[in-house]
Amino acid sequence: MSAAPALLDVEGLTKSYGGVHAVRGVSFLLRAGEILALIGPNGAGKSTCFDMLNGQRIPDSGRVRLSGADITGRPPRAVWRLGVGRTFQITATFPTMTVRENVQVALVSYHGALFDMWHSTPRFARDEAGRLLELLGMSGYAERPCGELAYGDLKRLELAIALANAPKLLLMDEPTAGMAPRERIELMRLTAQIAREKSIGVLFTEHDMDVVFEHADRILVLNRGNLIAEGTPEEVRRNAEVRAIYLGEGLVYDARHRDGAGA
Repeated sequence: MSAAPALLDVEGLTKSYGGVHAVRGVSFLLRAGEILALIGPNGAGKSTCFDMLNGQRIPDSGRVRLSGADITGRPPRAVWRLGVGRTFQITATFPTMTVRENVQVALVSYHGALFDMWHSTPRFARDEAGRLLELLGMSGYAERPCGELAYGDLKRLELAIALANAPKLLLMDEPTAGMAPRERIELMRLTAQIAREKSIGVLFTEHDMDVVFEHADRILVLNRGNLIAEGTPEEVRRNAEVRAIYLGEGLVYDARHRDGAGA
């Protein structure tokens, strides 16, 4: 994986608000098929960093390149059309529409048919929507209204919608927030499987360290806007600054215990 060219190249990303540095000179690479976690305490700058990557906020300085193309400061829709999908901490679907129709709306948008969205949606890309739902294990829910879904199923639907634009890069903001422990593991396991099969780069933020350490290939750690650590889960786990600032000795011990290093 290390020899593959960078899918996402972030260089010196910086953003301030009224003299307060939310993000300071953050640089990193993400390669196709790689799962990269961005973690840090509340207020570390994770959301601001995410928002600059998909165009919701314009950086004060720095560059964001996708497959070599400079996308810095481009509007979210333009970034989305270039192949960047995103899921959010709070799901946003049309509750009275069926699960299939929600995916079809995203497909209609991606294929440029918004001018006739409501007329086109019932028949447009029905099979394509079905394939995405099958990929997420949701074929049995296709004709159910979204308002009837359990929260974990809504998160899977959100992932299906995020895949509608055939993304090269998937940004996932707290993808397992509000989910039961088993649902969290299953969702991220499925995400990792899809990402590797389709060579999609995944960058995700997450507070659940079990999810982070089990599924991330590499981890970035932010604190007060600064990138203080980067490496494999084991390298980050052993980093003294990370333990002191964010993870805590107890969590590191628990991780070793799960790996069989503890009594």
